Amino acid sequence: QVQLAESGGGLVQPGGSLRLSCAADGLTYSFSEYVISWYRQATGKQREVITTITGSGDFTNFANSVQGRFAGSRDNAESVAYLQMNSLKSEDTAMYYCSVVDRGTRHWGQGTQVTVSS
Repeated sequence: QVQLAESGGGLVQPGGSLRLSCAADGLTYSFSEYVISWYRQATGKQREVITTITGSGDFTNFANSVQGRFAGSRDNAESVAYLQMNSLKSEDTAMYYCSVVDRGTRHWGQGTQVTVSS
């Protein structure tokens, strides 16, 4: 049974930083074989993909609004993926989720709340 657990969210002031973690367990194959995706969903908005991380650790930001501020990484030995978020803005406030597709099924964690406010 695939389980994803996000952590690291919280309340941060504008301009601050947070690092989110996504711990994976129960995957069919080695963690390094999976692309890990980070999504976020703000209240009243659709969930959007923001960053994907390949098995080798290369990341791609899909949301223009996070270019140059967010970076994905991973530790395959620990089966953990990260999302480093810098220069946070109020519009980054959302629930953040990690996700992986395993044997054709997309799995989600429970999410971690990020609130950017002074």
